[in-house]
Amino acid sequence: MKKLIIGNWKSNPKTLAQAIKLAKASDKRGAVIAPPFVFLEEVGKVLKKAALGAQDLKIPPEELKRLGVKYVIIGHSERRALGETDTVINKKVKTALALSLKVILCVGEKLSVRKKGITVAKKFVAGQLQSAIRQLAEADKIQNLIVAYEPIWAIGTGRNDTPADASEMAMSIKKSLKSAKTKVLYGGSVNGKNAKFFLKALGIDGLLIGGASLKEGEFRRILEI
Repeated sequence: MKKLIIGNWKSNPKTLAQAIKLAKASDKRGAVIAPPFVFLEEVGKVLKKAALGAQDLKIPPEELKRLGVKYVIIGHSERRALGETDTVINKKVKTALALSLKVILCVGEKLSVRKKGITVAKKFVAGQLQSAIRQLAEADKIQNLIVAYEPIWAIGTGRNDTPADASEMAMSIKKSLKSAKTKVLYGGSVNGKNAKFFLKALGIDGLLIGGASLKEGEFRRILEI
């Protein structure tokens, strides 16, 4: 299975010129670039090898497809923190899949959950997952659903999970989905130094990268891995 590397730019960069420069530097096969909504159209025009991703369903998915978007991130922890519920996430997932967009569904536990042990964390993540995919067709789960495991305590903190624990979580997610074919990504303080260890770990099919995707040289190194 080919590895998938997704660059989630979040609210960066500040200007369109910077976004275009970064997009050109990141335009490699196997990559998905998810810029802020305001830069989607122009970044989409620049990308020739990488695929275009959206960070959420801020506009109707039909419009995202018109802009050339192939992937959409749903259920990111930052949106959950703002009050996005499992019901809303489920609706977004079904809406995006109905129009053949590939969904990157984010799941992950808080530090308070993880401190109770990885077994508790796996049950928590399985609950998030099942709420998000209820009433989905089996074909959608396998073909167009990608799960990104991002432990909330590791996002932007410089404190990443261990490859062994991330692997255990990835295998648990596949078991919960009853599908070894569904891609599971890891995200959370991934950089050019630790990326190779996660990519070698059993069950991890790629990476969802935040801060490192804004550093041209570092993102290229990860893609080369």
